[in-house]
Amino acid sequence: QVQLVESGGGLVQPGGSLRLSCAASGFTFSRYPMAWYRQAPGKEREFVATVTSAGSFTNYADSVKGRFTISRDNAKNTVYLQMNSLKPEDTARYYCTCPPQGSWGQGTQVTVSS
Repeated sequence: QVQLVESGGGLVQPGGSLRLSCAASGFTFSRYPMAWYRQAPGKEREFVATVTSAGSFTNYADSVKGRFTISRDNAKNTVYLQMNSLKPEDTARYYCTCPPQGSWGQGTQVTVSS
């Protein structure tokens, strides 16, 4: 079955960086676009970034544009989210998803605080 396992979250100071990873299995990873979403306490889940199947095209939420970079390694069945210049408002649980499959990972917590 489809499995998405996120990792790489943690506590970081404002201005710091983190790199999230999402390992996928149970489907032909290289054929599908992938995306990252996030959900802060008391808020709805929101779109962060997406990447096409070959990694050729990306799209970002305005709130993270210029600070976050989504990428993928189809040989490793893994999608990444490099997060730089982190702000307290980036604090959320980050989820990996394969939109056409409708599947989600369990998420990884990112906390930005001094």
